[in-house]
Amino acid sequence: MSAGSKKKIDYRLPTASKWHSPRAVVDAEAGIIIATAEISATPEQIFHAFTTDEVERWWGHQDYYWWREWKADLRVCGSWSVRVVLANGGMNGGRGEFAELDEPNKIVMTRRFDEHPLLDDRETTITYRMNPTENGTFLTLRDEGYIGRSEAAFGNAEHWERVLSWLENYFKQKNI
Repeated sequence: MSAGSKKKIDYRLPTASKWHSPRAVVDAEAGIIIATAEISATPEQIFHAFTTDEVERWWGHQDYYWWREWKADLRVCGSWSVRVVLANGGMNGGRGEFAELDEPNKIVMTRRFDEHPLLDDRETTITYRMNPTENGTFLTLRDEGYIGRSEAAFGNAEHWERVLSWLENYFKQKNI
């Protein structure tokens, strides 16, 4: 290496194979869900998938619901909203605001639904962290606001595993 050149540092993290599939755990006392998955996409692609109308192409399943009419003012304190079309034909609305945006590494946003069977209209705060790996991106999700609602936390933890699977499948299909 010559005197003026710098060695390029690779910041990608290796991950154990057990972390490839989405997993979620709950700290019921603290009211927090932590979910993780390794997604075969770049942090930039994942950031975009969570913050633009691209979310309508992957967030949902015919047996549950689909996200439609995504709108977002992508800036700190900017609002976002979505119409949730339920499998039974019903509708629900979701909304919140962006609390922190550090593209492509981190998104912090609030979330509230018009109706939620276990949360009512309680707001939660979701933090997405994207760290590059040798196979894509290690995504860590933190969903806070479930104190006193452990049933909702456990139900949403299971659902986060499902949502992160939808995201992974979306990028697998896109990359075929």
